[in-house]
Amino acid sequence: MKLTNLDDFLLNLKANNYSEETIYSYERDLNVFDDFLEDIKADFNLIDKKTILNYKAYLISQDRLTAKSEKTAKKLSPFSINRMLSAARSYFKFLIDMDFKSPVSPSSIALVKTVQKHPRVSEFAEIVALIESPETLEKNRFVAKRNRAMLEVLFSTGMRISELLSLRKEQIDKTGRVFIRGKGKKERFAYLTPRALKHIKGYSDLLGLNDSAFLFIPLRGKNAHNKDKRISANYLQERVKRYRELLGINIPLSCHSIRHAFATYLAESGANPAAIQILLGHESLDTTTRYVHASDRYAEKMHNKYHPLRE
Repeated sequence: MKLTNLDDFLLNLKANNYSEETIYSYERDLNVFDDFLEDIKADFNLIDKKTILNYKAYLISQDRLTAKSEKTAKKLSPFSINRMLSAARSYFKFLIDMDFKSPVSPSSIALVKTVQKHPRVSEFAEIVALIESPETLEKNRFVAKRNRAMLEVLFSTGMRISELLSLRKEQIDKTGRVFIRGKGKKERFAYLTPRALKHIKGYSDLLGLNDSAFLFIPLRGKNAHNKDKRISANYLQERVKRYRELLGINIPLSCHSIRHAFATYLAESGANPAAIQILLGHESLDTTTRYVHASDRYAEKMHNKYHPLRE
């Protein structure tokens, strides 16, 4: 290992109450940096700004290896590259804060330029069709009811896919209020529509008595020996992609797109951005405004309403 005091850095994250997922992400990204230094046979104490520049070029190239030291034909997005550079920046900052030797300054690690893509949100009718599609596209009745309920909950609450798949029955009260401990262990409430509650009940009735830890479980999870199994994010993302293709929806849709649509349609209906921020669990209102400003229809509505020469 080339990186010094990496275990101390990870311990520091844990001591500061970072989530296990966040710590794993830092470790994975820094392992890529460590493998790069190993590959070029660089002495850690002698790395400089030129080394960082070469690392950035390495991340952009298709010669890059994954965190598991595997080759990949997939090119990293600028956002992924910046995440990995930010991990290195945080690591070097930790070394300085702890009075360990740091060969480069964190400020010397500049992020790459990103291109802001124009957000695309599906038509409301397409979102509704996607949510309803499991009951016509799935042959297994249990799977159809369960997947329909999951998509209803996603659009009803705007919760993240990780929050959905780890949802437990006791998190939902009789009124449909959902207690969520989300990203960064931040706590908030989300709210189920009567429609979503109805489909959860329909799925639960079909599920029957089950002592699983999670509300939404795999088909094999109905077996007592698999009661702690949960549905994988890859499974649900793949099903959403399949439903979209079978419905002929040409705008790419994912579970995150449903969360995006939840925020956009609330904004279009006049919801306060601060309220949307709370519902989504965003730490910064700046993050929320990316959703609020994503809709062309919303922009057109504001233009028609406020332009000084509109009449």
